[in-house]
Amino acid sequence: MPDVTVSHLFKKFGDVTVLHEVDFTIRDGEFFTLLGPSGCGKSTTLNCIAGLEQPTGGRIAVGDTTFVDTATKTFRTPEERNLGMVFQSYALWPHMTVAANLAMPLTIRKASKKDKQDRIADALDKVGLAHLADRYPHQLSGGQQQRVALARALVYSPSVLLLDEPLSNLDAKLREQARAWLKRLQEELGITTVYVTHDQDEALALSDRIAVMSEGRMLQIGTPKEIYEAPAAPEVAAFVGRCNFLLGRVEDTSDGRSRIRLDASGDVITVDSDQPVTTGQDVTVAIRPERLTVLPPGETATGNCLTTDILTSSYVGARYEYDLKLGNHVVQVQSTESGLTGTVCLTFAPGAALLYPKAVVPDAEAAELLTIPS
Repeated sequence: MPDVTVSHLFKKFGDVTVLHEVDFTIRDGEFFTLLGPSGCGKSTTLNCIAGLEQPTGGRIAVGDTTFVDTATKTFRTPEERNLGMVFQSYALWPHMTVAANLAMPLTIRKASKKDKQDRIADALDKVGLAHLADRYPHQLSGGQQQRVALARALVYSPSVLLLDEPLSNLDAKLREQARAWLKRLQEELGITTVYVTHDQDEALALSDRIAVMSEGRMLQIGTPKEIYEAPAAPEVAAFVGRCNFLLGRVEDTSDGRSRIRLDASGDVITVDSDQPVTTGQDVTVAIRPERLTVLPPGETATGNCLTTDILTSSYVGARYEYDLKLGNHVVQVQSTESGLTGTVCLTFAPGAALLYPKAVVPDAEAAELLTIPS
């Protein structure tokens, strides 16, 4: 399977720029996810790869084959690209059986009758639906329809598989099962896959690498672990997983350790970071809820200790979720401890927090909900 290379991809709809010089390379056999909120440009990027949209500028190639190059006015039509695509709606023909749906792309490619039969049987076997070849789409469950759409995309042995939010129409439990099944199938086939989703859990569970997008730009490309544990920007930390953001100012810094005075409470905390910050600079401290520890009064804390008051407690199965009042700010914490109330110490190690060298509120609406009116 070939690499996919996207270089300086630029796209405008009228006067609106939706992609700004997007660059990435997907390695042979890799499961690569475009992740971001609605309107960030991820589906437009996928459609440019598929040939459903023509870029305003840039180049797209799969292996040695150039699909698009605006500099040389090269543009291959979708049927010339040999790409498999699964749409969010599945786009199955309702009046055709499962087998007939799979036969359609083979008919377009002028496959022989014997070749069609063999390929359809093989594709349905891969997705575990060989026994449903004569059913119609309305006779299938949502999960089965999703697998038929995937089989149709695989039936003509595409060089790359493109998936545009294919699990979004499934209920939560079925989506988890389909996610695990899809990952096993992709690894078994070893096919280069480009996956579009706004679901962070899907992206983390499925991907070899993730590209986080916002407003038509790539914010960060990395492994799921890199994206979650070392987000390159507050916007990445905010979108992938839950995160607390505390604004503050640098009191002093040396040897990779900074002392920050928090705006919300006036407390001074210590943060380990290799970010280039200077005394007096406004910064953002980001901390995941699971990296915070709540200690009852009287227990000794190691690391930073902030005096806070517990506002609410929620039991969510494997853990408890607490909202704590820190000055005029609400801090969210995940804990296995039950029954915590009153005034407590909120503690975390200097290395548990992330430091960004500017004061940023990545989600203003969410930040407003986490601010206590004075």
